[in-house]
Amino acid sequence: MQIITGFHAVEEMMRSAKCTADGAKPHIEYAKPGPRIKKILEDAKRRNIPAKETTMAELDRLVDGLSDTAQDHRGIVLVIEGAKKEVQNFVQFEQTVAELSKKDSAVVVLLDSVTDPHNVGAIIRSCDQFGADLVVLPERHSANDGEVVMRTSAGAAAWVPASTVANLARAADYLKENGFWIYGADAGGSPLGEAKFSGKTAIIMGSEGTGMSRLLREKCDVILSIPTCGKLDSLNVSVAAGVLLYEIHRQKLSQAE
Repeated sequence: MQIITGFHAVEEMMRSAKCTADGAKPHIEYAKPGPRIKKILEDAKRRNIPAKETTMAELDRLVDGLSDTAQDHRGIVLVIEGAKKEVQNFVQFEQTVAELSKKDSAVVVLLDSVTDPHNVGAIIRSCDQFGADLVVLPERHSANDGEVVMRTSAGAAAWVPASTVANLARAADYLKENGFWIYGADAGGSPLGEAKFSGKTAIIMGSEGTGMSRLLREKCDVILSIPTCGKLDSLNVSVAAGVLLYEIHRQKLSQAE
């Protein structure tokens, strides 16, 4: 059984095919419906997703055991019986990259030991907004709280394709073999404003504390840094990813004009 909370996450999961994939059966449980919950209930009715009114205490019981973020149900919960445990839109890495290699342009984001699910969720949301094609996470040393990722991404995790791989360095090599240029985000690199992104772009975002690993840094064709003027020495990884993805998207739009 999968439990989804948060208005955006519930709405996007209902819209996603994952809601009913592999025989999964979704239903809504709600209490004290305000305008936003009524809107969700109307959408659920259109999608033939049953809903039943219950108490706040029963909703609290449903989310008991989830992370603190996911427990803030705000009066509505989407329950998916028979759902697979993962909440993200997982795809096979090599097959997906092979398909992307046939396109004129594609964007892949690799997360090197980004362990905070809030950061992963925020990055996935930026990937959705700026058209990234794939997020790649390592099997180890990565965020594993799917509920928080879904909630923080405002439901984007149901839409943005993601892959897990045993070795990010080998994944970078495979991307290169398929025509991608690898850009790493790290201090001391070339200023972002001077970057000219290739049609097939992969960016590596390092961990919250130590940045990119040495091995992955050596795989990069270009190291980029974001010029800042604040008192702190760096941006949060999710903010930095959003800035990079915006610049890639901006360049694509200008080239299309």
